[in-house]
Amino acid sequence: MGDFSPKFIPKFHQRKFMTAQELGKELANMYFTAKDGERVAMIHLFGIRFSKQILSNKISANEIIKYAKSPDGSIVNKSYFAEINKGVKLAKYVEEKID
Repeated sequence: MGDFSPKFIPKFHQRKFMTAQELGKELANMYFTAKDGERVAMIHLFGIRFSKQILSNKISANEIIKYAKSPDGSIVNKSYFAEINKGVKLAKYVEEKID
């Protein structure tokens, strides 16, 4: 899995079009590689980081979660759709800090 620390922003996050499958894979990477106690924060960050793709492609958080699976088959809890939506809403008010 990739490095999804705040210092690393994948270049493809700038792409306008991403499928629900691609977004689900990125959510899984961010969620399952998060440090202990930071998983929910990573879900919020996912919503912030990918808000443009989510909104412009009209992809629901539930659709993204459906594809968010780890290599061992673990899944992101469906109840986290609300946390993705919070991140998407926050995106117009905050910027991701890189340092």
